[in-house]
Amino acid sequence: MSGADRHRPSRLAAPGDEPAGPPVEQVPLEHGPDLWRIRSFDAARQVLRARHLTTQAGFTAERIPRGIFRRHPILISDGESHDSQRRELARFFAPAVIADRYGERIDALAQDTVGRVAESGLCRLDEVALHFSVAVTSEVVGLTESSIAGMSRRLEGFFTQPPVDLAAPGWGRTRKQWLQAAVNGLVPIVRFYLADVRPALRARRRRQRDDVLSHLIGAGHSTSDILVECVTYGTAGMVTTREFITMACWHLLSDGELGAEYLAADRPRRLEILEEIIRLEPVVGHLFRRTQADIEVTAPDRTVTIPAGDLIDVCVRATNTDEEAMGPEPHSLCPVRHTAEAVPAVGMSFSDGAHKCPGQSLALFETDALVHRLLDRGPRLVAEPEIGWDSVISGYRLRGLQLAFDECSGPERRLS
Repeated sequence: MSGADRHRPSRLAAPGDEPAGPPVEQVPLEHGPDLWRIRSFDAARQVLRARHLTTQAGFTAERIPRGIFRRHPILISDGESHDSQRRELARFFAPAVIADRYGERIDALAQDTVGRVAESGLCRLDEVALHFSVAVTSEVVGLTESSIAGMSRRLEGFFTQPPVDLAAPGWGRTRKQWLQAAVNGLVPIVRFYLADVRPALRARRRRQRDDVLSHLIGAGHSTSDILVECVTYGTAGMVTTREFITMACWHLLSDGELGAEYLAADRPRRLEILEEIIRLEPVVGHLFRRTQADIEVTAPDRTVTIPAGDLIDVCVRATNTDEEAMGPEPHSLCPVRHTAEAVPAVGMSFSDGAHKCPGQSLALFETDALVHRLLDRGPRLVAEPEIGWDSVISGYRLRGLQLAFDECSGPERRLS
């Protein structure tokens, strides 16, 4: 059977309460403007590329105070300001730059990480992935003047938040929960600034380097602007890549044939396999936008006009399994998938349009660096992870995947 025909089991992580429905669905809300759920890949791309007609509404962006910052953080900014920020920072995240400038360092970090965990004989992968992804992100951003373990703990603190539902009144939070969310956000920010950002700022004001932090200083950003950008890159680089490293390893160890194919492949082919895994298992499951003007969206079954002020929910897990875009059996993992013309292999897993994730190449590169070396040491999967869900990013959390490393075991045995 050829790779193109060899489809595998469906998702390992799928929320049981996620509603199914038509390609474009209008959901009336009693408390305000309507909600539109987009499940068609093409319709989702129209929404995400509707420049200046929508604004960021995910990640609680609409509740983040705008007057504090001279320039809005890149995650929540829109329009010319956002475009300018992306152009300035693009050179740090281009695929060639990742490989040429950071590749050796990422590979060395992966080698050292795997060497230590294999020597210990047992590891919990989500913890290993956390420290590794924070280490990589800190190199690119420039947060290199504090310990990785301490920074990891501080970054994790940002995700101790009450649940949120953008379609519910008050976003599903009570006044007490909003107060708790503010406290849970501000305390980690202060700790992160004092322990991680301030020492890095001082070091780069003495001697600038070729990293994001030095660029922000040189561009005249205020300390508060720089702090929020560091929070954005630190948390985004940690939370998404951490989960994907665990998910990729889980798939590759659960399917010995796929794991062996991945282990034997060169890096370009390995990245293709990882792209298919993240298409099927997107870390961020929903992308939210607020319409600032009427938008006409064409779906396979009809054309609709979404009024200004309405909330749009791009259902990533649904768009990534749209058969018209992804080809046959889109709910299965196919090692060689042929998507429709101009449809990326990852689907909407890294978003699209103005807010497409700039760290896509970095996330895939560092995931491959660590996972390939882990599999090469012949790990044994001794405990599958527990699956939780983070409502703020609408994504999965995988905790407790355990790997054992036996001195006598090799990859051919553990991947069989």
